[in-house]
Amino acid sequence: MIPFDKREGKIWYNNELIEWQNVKLHVLSHGLHYASCIFEGLRVYDGEIFKLEDHTERFFYSAKRMGMELPYTQEEINIATKKTVAAQKVQNGYIRPFAWRGSEMMAISAQKTKIHVAIASWEWGTYFDPKLKTEGIKLNISKWKRPAPNSVPWDTKASGLYMICTLSKHEAERLGFTDSLMLDHEGNIAEATGANIFFKDKNNEFHTPIPDSFLDGITRRTVIEIAKSKNIKVHERKISPNELSDFGGCFLTGTAAEVTPVSQIDKNNYKVCETILELSSSYDSFVRKRKAA
Repeated sequence: MIPFDKREGKIWYNNELIEWQNVKLHVLSHGLHYASCIFEGLRVYDGEIFKLEDHTERFFYSAKRMGMELPYTQEEINIATKKTVAAQKVQNGYIRPFAWRGSEMMAISAQKTKIHVAIASWEWGTYFDPKLKTEGIKLNISKWKRPAPNSVPWDTKASGLYMICTLSKHEAERLGFTDSLMLDHEGNIAEATGANIFFKDKNNEFHTPIPDSFLDGITRRTVIEIAKSKNIKVHERKISPNELSDFGGCFLTGTAAEVTPVSQIDKNNYKVCETILELSSSYDSFVRKRKAA
């Protein structure tokens, strides 16, 4: 794989399309040292951006929660995103908008730092190995827990919140798993390192944790809509790890993960059943026939 700093093309950076390898930031940027950085992740399907306005709205919400005033309007970011995708000629890929505090101040307080915004896009296939879409991925259970909602801005896509996700995923991979299941501060099931989680019971109904200390994903909400359109009941509730053995199926949802079956969590095995495979297929059909927002 070509390293991301060696790629070709354009990146939208502070209202200009810049040559990919010429986009720079100073090593003393506040965003690098103090995690004052937010981001989004979007998919492009057949040349169309999926739920652009939803993602941009969340991007601005994250900025507000982090005390960052973005120097552009939502419409300007929408236009810039489309411009970036067009410049890169991305047909089926990924988009990463992000914003961070600059290098004007280097301390905890950073009231006078400039807010920088950039948008990158590239061709990208499935997040997990394609064969795992049918075989299912394996999760361990992370020792790191999602923080209490009164201790972090939990409903943002802020870079600092993903530190424990990286630690969890690295540990899972060292142990031979694909990803890691994270519990919340109360010890209930929360999510995977970068995706929401669903379980299927013996009655063919879905159960998913209440997103009260982690993101209510845009893909999560879309999948719930699709499931209900198929007359599948979806229960949003607290789920204890003690219930893991009660379920027959499991899957993850996310912009990167899309709909990915899970075949194992710790010592619990799950069947990659027809219901989950059909849901994955329905999601794929849904995102590819929708026009960009």
